[in-house]
Amino acid sequence: MTDQHEAAGRYDEIAEELAPRGARRSQMFGMPCLKDQAGKAFAGLYQGELVCRLGRDTPAFEEAMRLPGAHLFDPAGGRPMKDWVCVPAASAGHWDNLAEAALLAKR
Repeated sequence: MTDQHEAAGRYDEIAEELAPRGARRSQMFGMPCLKDQAGKAFAGLYQGELVCRLGRDTPAFEEAMRLPGAHLFDPAGGRPMKDWVCVPAASAGHWDNLAEAALLAKR
């Protein structure tokens, strides 16, 4: 997966897969995001990358950060969000598992 159109398509698939579990589409920081039943954002699509709130002390966070090119989400530049990981489209095969982990994460 190399372009933002393909990344958006994969993100849409994940949104559809998680909808029966209470995920709903919304917006956050000007990007499309998914929110849980309580209205808390847990995933989004930012510049062709999946962004997930995994919690820095979780196995899912560690798994995500080991993927090539993964990094902390820093939408403002200079203030990374420590519980949020950006996963490049090159690792889109992991997106569904990470989005599900983010949905299930305790906040």
